[in-house]
Amino acid sequence: MNVILVPLLTVLYYALDIYWWIVLAAVILSWLKQFGVVNSYSNAVRTIDHVLYRLTEPALKPIRNVLPDFGGVDLSPIVLWLILIFLKMVVVRLIDIVSVL
Repeated sequence: MNVILVPLLTVLYYALDIYWWIVLAAVILSWLKQFGVVNSYSNAVRTIDHVLYRLTEPALKPIRNVLPDFGGVDLSPIVLWLILIFLKMVVVRLIDIVSVL
């Protein structure tokens, strides 16, 4: 059983970690677009923005629906990061438990 569960949980841990970085990239790109640092009419920027939006919006939209309006400040990525950190901690504990068995 450990032969399957430990690698599976390890892959899950790294997938959560990669998703954390994807959310960070989406936040940074939104700041860069907002402050006019990058040209939002560039095809490369639009493509990257579209990919990041498609990857992050399914997780961020339900959080935005629950959070109150903070007047233009989007706190949903912070909430998502906290959820991802919690899930990573759970996966680490599960790996520890499965490794002992």
